[in-house]
Amino acid sequence: MIAKIGHGTNIMGALSYNLSKVNQEKGQVLFTQKMRESRDGTFSLGECYKSFEPYLFANRNTEKSSLHISLNPDPADTVDNSKYIAMAQEYMNEMGYGQQPYIVFKHTDIERTHIHIVSTNVDRLGKKIPDTYEHRRSMQACRQLEQKYGLTAATAEKNTNTETLFKPVDFQHGDVKSQIAAAVRYLPKYYSYQSFGAYNALLSLFN
Repeated sequence: MIAKIGHGTNIMGALSYNLSKVNQEKGQVLFTQKMRESRDGTFSLGECYKSFEPYLFANRNTEKSSLHISLNPDPADTVDNSKYIAMAQEYMNEMGYGQQPYIVFKHTDIERTHIHIVSTNVDRLGKKIPDTYEHRRSMQACRQLEQKYGLTAATAEKNTNTETLFKPVDFQHGDVKSQIAAAVRYLPKYYSYQSFGAYNALLSLFN
């Protein structure tokens, strides 16, 4: 399983992208924590944003306060909804976001069924949750989930041709042009989007 973590400036974009999948019947809401529902039991963009609003307003200094995560099991794995929910909860706990408001979406519009998690990295007191060694901790969490739920391991051999594509753009590592080009090439192959807003939301996964 491969995880992608994106930090963005606009949580509305991430919410809009995922809710559009639900509206198009290409996805569904699997699980929510500390999220507001509409009276009819559905999740609207406005109600979802209101769930995050107190957290975002508590810290206006953190530029990238939006958290957009995707968990991508191997296409050969059979993962039911209850397992996806458990994996999302355990992953968020391992990454330090277990007490945050978040919403889990399942996407079924491409061959690789996967889930997206939208949350914020600012806690209820306005403090930014540390993301030190985030990539390393994410990989460890994925390995633990693979073992616990019998998922296909994302081995180094399998990742040889995709490791660069899955990595967010890191401006400190140089060669930014090549990093961006790799991310742009990757998106159309593994994600489906029908608007510039949806495309922009996906780009947040790659910084």
